[in-house]
Amino acid sequence: GIMTTLIPRNTTIPTKKAETFSTYADNQPGVLIQVFEGERAKTRDNNILGKFELSGVAPAPRGVPQIEVTFDVDSNGIMNVSAADKASGKTQKITITNDKGRLSKEEIERMVQDAEKYKNEDESQRDRISAKNALESYAFNMKSTVEDEKLKDKIADTDKTIITDKCNTVISWLDANQMAEKDEYEYQRKELEKVCMPIVTKLYQGAGGAEGMPGMPGGMPGGMPGAGGPTPDAGSGSGPTIEEVD
Repeated sequence: GIMTTLIPRNTTIPTKKAETFSTYADNQPGVLIQVFEGERAKTRDNNILGKFELSGVAPAPRGVPQIEVTFDVDSNGIMNVSAADKASGKTQKITITNDKGRLSKEEIERMVQDAEKYKNEDESQRDRISAKNALESYAFNMKSTVEDEKLKDKIADTDKTIITDKCNTVISWLDANQMAEKDEYEYQRKELEKVCMPIVTKLYQGAGGAEGMPGMPGGMPGGMPGAGGPTPDAGSGSGPTIEEVD
């Protein structure tokens, strides 16, 4: 898996950080939360501190559930990691102390040196995963937007079919190309936007602006062209998917 850094090294404690993730499969019943310490991009190159499973996630298409993961470190370095499914209200947590299983000062220094040595490789991996997540998030956001019952009378069936078919094609491509390169994911994103944006722009204008547009956080998925709106992975709340939250 690829690390998602919530608390960077040398962060002043006490501190509390949270991030929202989603699922990677339809009707996924639970998510595995794994907590690592380290500097590298891949989980296998870091030190695992603990893990737990959040079960009872409300059934939904992948990318729809919102799982909020919170890291809370107190002044003694004791860390409480919790995960909560916003739909079902189910929560689970783990407490990690700083007296066992932690890296020594020498091990940390060696890991920092390795992180510098493999910096370009790690950054390339992070950029690739970020592009993949952005494409996946955009595809699922667009699909759920046009399938929203509240939009049934606002969008033409032909437009809905065009977006749904294109999103399904992209999702299938993603499933078959999990190890694609960054530029391939970015190309697929641009091609999807070419299909979706004219239809969504028309839908947005017909609704008189962002307010009252169900399924469109902040108005337009990805922001209005030229309006400087947030990208889906920055503003939609769906964020990266969970297989392992590291």
